[in-house]
Amino acid sequence: MKEKRVYGFVCHSGKEKSGSEHFHEMFLVTWDGRPLHVHGFSGTTSYDAGHNHRYAGTTEPAPSGVPHTHAYCTATSFDDGHTHVIRGRTGPAVPLPNGGHIHYFEGFTTVSGRIPHVHSYSGRTTV
Repeated sequence: MKEKRVYGFVCHSGKEKSGSEHFHEMFLVTWDGRPLHVHGFSGTTSYDAGHNHRYAGTTEPAPSGVPHTHAYCTATSFDDGHTHVIRGRTGPAVPLPNGGHIHYFEGFTTVSGRIPHVHSYSGRTTV
């Protein structure tokens, strides 16, 4: 198995767990020598059960310069007394003519609401 070099930095969270324990968060900067990057995403769900929801978030990091996808997860806006969660994995990178790339994504929200229902969603990430 080839060894992968991972670089990042660690920050003290300032949040204490139980007693005197504390924890640190690690933010990766490179994976196997390649810089990591993220994309923003946002949109509006389908109109179902008399309403829709808005959503926005940032994908999880992925290495640059190689074929890749990104995981994503966020909660929708609070509408009609509830929220939904959207989560999934983007499609592969789609190169743009002037450089950079985007990813397409689509799926269905979790079930929620006074009348249990789901919404569909789809979109593309930012560059």
